[in-house]
Amino acid sequence: MNTKQHRSLSAFNNELRLKGFNAFQIVADSSTTRVYSRKDFYKICITTGKSKIHYADRSFEHEGSVLFFGNPRIPYSWETLSSTYAGYTCLFSEDFLKLSERSAVLQQSPFFKIGGTPIMHISAAQRNFINSIFKKMIEEQDSDYVYKDDLIRNYITLLIHEALKMQPLENYSVHKNAAARITAVFMELLERQFPIESMDRPLALKTAQDYANSLHVHVNHLNRAVKEITGKPTSIHIAERTANEAKALLQHTDWNVADIAYALGFGYPTYFTNFFKRVTGVSPTTIRSEAV
Repeated sequence: MNTKQHRSLSAFNNELRLKGFNAFQIVADSSTTRVYSRKDFYKICITTGKSKIHYADRSFEHEGSVLFFGNPRIPYSWETLSSTYAGYTCLFSEDFLKLSERSAVLQQSPFFKIGGTPIMHISAAQRNFINSIFKKMIEEQDSDYVYKDDLIRNYITLLIHEALKMQPLENYSVHKNAAARITAVFMELLERQFPIESMDRPLALKTAQDYANSLHVHVNHLNRAVKEITGKPTSIHIAERTANEAKALLQHTDWNVADIAYALGFGYPTYFTNFFKRVTGVSPTTIRSEAV
């Protein structure tokens, strides 16, 4: 990626974090289906073309028009298989929608859960109607209307309700090995929790139980699968990744130890210090002094 592209992406993500919402059109063979900060934002997009979507432990391949719902807590990736690809995307934070009482629709929707199917096949008539909703969102986000955020929330809710009327795609494939499948999902979900960029958004998933709850599996099943595939317990993976993030924060930020402890989900700095010593063999102050 050249410098100009890097700055453009950075500016886009900064603006998205500030506003909590962005809608835009996907044109030609654009890569804009993938250009955003995945950690913080939900995604709804309508696309026309041939693509393969990997969502949690499943893969969907489809040609035509589809409506897709992406959850930042559930790993997914997108492969564009056709030479032309077009549609619309909107990205929004949970905080943006929480300002509305209608946010319950988001939490209860089957499209944002790991056990649900987030991909809907749509007809030409449905595509035209949904396209019109996206166009209205794009128009409103650029307007001076005082209550445009409320109106955009209404459009998001309308998209969810329209999808609830549709039939999800069922022509998907899954990993043959169930342990490998759940391990792959866990490892990507673990990585998605990082980096920690602000003390205002501390680490949300801290224990094996937290990850099991997020993935809608029993913690014993998760632990057995991860240990079988990697040779290490789930808790060790979490501890090692958290310690690595702690090292990065100690070396590359001016946050004090108490701030880092809070950002990583520790109730007291002493808990964090004891954890860090146990995992790394050295104290946080040692790492901080080496970085100076």
